[in-house]
Amino acid sequence: MRQTLHGQGASRGIALGRARVRLPHALQIAEQRIPPEAVDAELAQLHGAIASVRAEMHALRARLHGALAAEVGEFLDMHALLLDDPELLQGLDALVRERHFSADYALRLQRDRLAGVFEAMDDPYFRSRVEDIDQVIGRIHAALHRRDCELRGFAGEVLVAESVAPAEMAQLRDQGVVAIVTTGGSPLSHSAILARSLHLPLVVDATQALELINDGDALIVDGGSGRVVVEPDADDLRRHRAREREHARERRELARLRREPTRTRDGVDVRLFANAESREDVAEAYALGAAGIGLYRTEFLFLQRNTLPDEDEQFRAYRDVVMGMNDRPVTIRTLDVGADKVDRTGLALRDEPNPALGLRGVRLSLARRGLLHTQLRALLRASAYGRIRLLVPMVTCREEILEVRAEIANATQALRLDGHEIADDVPLGVMIEVPAAALALPAFVRDVDFIALGTNDLVQYLLATDRNHEGLGRLYTPLHPAVIRVLRDVIRIARRASRPVSVCGEMAAAPDYAPLLLALGLTDFSLHPGTMLEVRQRIRNCDFAALQARASALVRARDRRALEQWLATAHG
Repeated sequence: MRQTLHGQGASRGIALGRARVRLPHALQIAEQRIPPEAVDAELAQLHGAIASVRAEMHALRARLHGALAAEVGEFLDMHALLLDDPELLQGLDALVRERHFSADYALRLQRDRLAGVFEAMDDPYFRSRVEDIDQVIGRIHAALHRRDCELRGFAGEVLVAESVAPAEMAQLRDQGVVAIVTTGGSPLSHSAILARSLHLPLVVDATQALELINDGDALIVDGGSGRVVVEPDADDLRRHRAREREHARERRELARLRREPTRTRDGVDVRLFANAESREDVAEAYALGAAGIGLYRTEFLFLQRNTLPDEDEQFRAYRDVVMGMNDRPVTIRTLDVGADKVDRTGLALRDEPNPALGLRGVRLSLARRGLLHTQLRALLRASAYGRIRLLVPMVTCREEILEVRAEIANATQALRLDGHEIADDVPLGVMIEVPAAALALPAFVRDVDFIALGTNDLVQYLLATDRNHEGLGRLYTPLHPAVIRVLRDVIRIARRASRPVSVCGEMAAAPDYAPLLLALGLTDFSLHPGTMLEVRQRIRNCDFAALQARASALVRARDRRALEQWLATAHG
């Protein structure tokens, strides 16, 4: 029976496929005890299953390259840490050895106990980690019975699920899954960001999908509008084929934009920089004609390893990025690692009650001066090979900027005494992602050389809404009057002080938001290379002066609906 469901479009694209429904994971295992003489064999089987899962995850981790290694690897390593958690392992052993429970039932009891601990926490980030526990326990349970524990899809399928972990995205795409529909999630979650980089259509927050879609149903999925048609009729299929032809034409037109300027209809030049974290990203950005690298994340050098990278290793990595852009500017962000990211080196505190508000970004760097000094030396040495700009994350006050400037001066002096060649001028910028920094910007704007708006965290902190919390997907949105006014104020303050300002969060990567950002006066965007051509096309269809004339109406908007109406009529 034909019906239409509506969610939120999270990754553009259209697809026609057969539904594959995955119900929420739960271990429904009755209590089962084993005789004392069977304990050793049961434990051996359980330990073998855990070792098998470790090996599978290690093999998957080794198959990842480039941006996927950074995005997906973090989640795989989080699961690997859970597998090595003494509380999980010792608890399982005790349940089998002391209480003579079967391995299956011990897994269920440990899952329920650990999930209960996380669900009782006040912090939404830790509550959301129950999904990781379910995935790890599910893998062990499958290995215990020698079943394939990896989620598998088949060519032409649309996965319908409560949620999909980032670690599963690349596998599903490679297996031929054509789209994903989830009942929860947010368009700005890690999974959604990864889906966009993979060009995999994704609809989130389709709340009735698991109730109304059955295995084998034919589905048309529109990852742009968030519309899902179940059992489409002849008219739906004709429209879908027409949309496919239109998308193919659009892709051909986008390909022709690779070397075209990013210029509005009325002749205003806009600079598109690329976000990057690997050599592959840098090469793609250069090929697409990016104005430079607007955000190079250095975390990949520090995560998924047991020892810190030394100065020479960091220097080689930064030098290669600079040379890869062939004298186009490269903005390198200093380390932004906190307890919310997988860190085996001991840098981040393990038991922070709220990692989003904890020791991360510039706070961590200033608390670990040796770490900061090593990174600054490597960055300054790389400046001899091209145009480097240093970007400091999570700044909240002027004092932090002055401390970093003092560290740069000390590192510069030491390097020159050692005989190293470094650039005469290495601009220093700050990320505005904390509301306090946005409000205090007039007090320190002339202490920095440029500004980058990190909208992912800025929206999260302004709205007190975790962007990865499955239940808060509709609340986490940049279409909030407070967000628009903060963006307007930061851009205005930066321009008055003659400081370049860019947006480097997911807002910059969404073509639909380009008119909004142009209306606020933004002319520098930094985004993932995978969306650069779409954003370039959208900007080329805009009239900058016309959008500027409508900026006052944008800032006066009182709610999300008014902002959506503004966007709907923002033809530029």
